[in-house]
Amino acid sequence: MHRFNFQDTFNLARKLTAARLWNGVKVLSSFYVSRLTGKPVQWGYPVSVSFEPTTSCNLRCPECPSGLRAFTRPTGMLKKDFFSQTIDEIHKELLYLIFYFQGEPYLNPDFLEMVKYASSKKIYTATSTNAHYLNDDIAKKTIESGLDRLIISVDGTTQEVYQQYRVGGNLQKVFEGARNIVKWKKTLHSKKPFVIFQFLVVKPNEHQVDEIKKLAKEIGVDQVRFKTAQVYDYEKDPNQLIPETGKFSRYKKLDDGSYVPKNKMANHCWKLWHANVITWNGLVVPCCFDKDATHQLGSLQNQSFKQIWNNEQYRTFRKKLMTGRKQIDICANCSEGVSVWK
Repeated sequence: MHRFNFQDTFNLARKLTAARLWNGVKVLSSFYVSRLTGKPVQWGYPVSVSFEPTTSCNLRCPECPSGLRAFTRPTGMLKKDFFSQTIDEIHKELLYLIFYFQGEPYLNPDFLEMVKYASSKKIYTATSTNAHYLNDDIAKKTIESGLDRLIISVDGTTQEVYQQYRVGGNLQKVFEGARNIVKWKKTLHSKKPFVIFQFLVVKPNEHQVDEIKKLAKEIGVDQVRFKTAQVYDYEKDPNQLIPETGKFSRYKKLDDGSYVPKNKMANHCWKLWHANVITWNGLVVPCCFDKDATHQLGSLQNQSFKQIWNNEQYRTFRKKLMTGRKQIDICANCSEGVSVWK
């Protein structure tokens, strides 16, 4: 889960039913029972689920499979009926729904209709966008959809710096989209969505950290989040993306100039108990680090979600994680959601 301010916490609390609270208690209890016994125990169903609206993206960011067009899995769009069918099955337990995995959500023409459907089930909804499609009309529809949280990727304060990572992007469109959202929130007297500027800190933009705080305040967004970057070839960092400022890096620089991850890689992971990811075509994977869906734990084309959540593949994966997490490729570069809030 992400950090909330008072208004955001209030929005979330309003979604908390007795069934969801009891489900959360069961999930948390099973996680700690698993840690104490050393054996995977799973009670309840996920508190949080990520649904992938699409694998398509308008940008070509250098550390992103969507941007690099580097998937080995099929690309496509999440279908509205397929989405609603799954939500109907799990909405009583589900508290938090993230409309994002890979790709740009707003490229899916049914995206906001799916947000509206989830909102009608009283689920807290969030998405992450590069904000290139937030024109006046789409911004208004975003407010009307009931979206609770909108994360806007703003990885620079000047076009020259921004485009070094957000290849093909237009920073002025991003700021214009943010202003449209803020304007329609005021016009429609809505406290939602909670708007975040997410600043992925890399070497080319780390000198602009203070500037983005000022711009965020000027535009009227609710919060700024500084996120550490996942660098695939981090050992030598050939792309020169790892920042010099230690708190903004997932990696520690060694005397020989190479890098190692800062995280200690313990044999447990909260995400495998309380959350998961569903691709646009219904593949269920452990978490957002499995970008190419190489660890498929089931398919909603063949089984219901609740059948998959406790199936043999899931049990085997949780056991493997608890006995040798370092051996799982998607865990090797994991920060477990490292971010720095300001």
